[in-house]
Amino acid sequence: MKLEDIRREYLQDALSEDNLQDDPFKQFETWLEHAVASQLPDPTAMVVATVDETGQPSQRIVLLKHLDDNGFVFFTNTGSRKAQELKGNNKISLHFPWHHMERQVIVYGEAKPLPTSAVAKYFLSRPKESQLAAWASAQSRPVSSRKVLMETFANMKNKFAKGEIPLPDFWGGYCVVPTKIEFWQGGAHRLHDRFMYQRQADNSWQITRLNP
Repeated sequence: MKLEDIRREYLQDALSEDNLQDDPFKQFETWLEHAVASQLPDPTAMVVATVDETGQPSQRIVLLKHLDDNGFVFFTNTGSRKAQELKGNNKISLHFPWHHMERQVIVYGEAKPLPTSAVAKYFLSRPKESQLAAWASAQSRPVSSRKVLMETFANMKNKFAKGEIPLPDFWGGYCVVPTKIEFWQGGAHRLHDRFMYQRQADNSWQITRLNP
């Protein structure tokens, strides 16, 4: 198999100044609706990139759980690697790789911790098994075997067998407040359409076409 021979043309759609919305959140919502309607697997999946104290980037896939005019919301264990890196440097990037639609969205911004009330509201809406998994997993930390992990899960299931499962004190969430949002639409001959929305001092958005 020759990796350099794996290629295809991008011919599904085009993006122009005429069909862009002035507000990047509205533009994102439109594209997300298309992704959901197209029955893409995990349309809310996004790659979350953070940087540690040495400047080493790391990435992982997280699900987008809320979107409004403030930003993009996700939840995580506050002891996780991403949360610890955000504590030292809250600059963050999100990437939505909608390959099937030949589209990408890249968000640049800062991650702001959510209030406990918002975290609790989301946590209590999760399936019970997901709540228990949050209690069982010391996210990003070493574990000797899957057996140990499952034993911890079983212990938590017994511990919280009755009543509501409480919010762990190590569970939190972030709102990614964007400074820039890029929309990428694949084009023929690698002449893709790229538009960057950049937030201005008055909170308006400047739109610039980028070279592919």
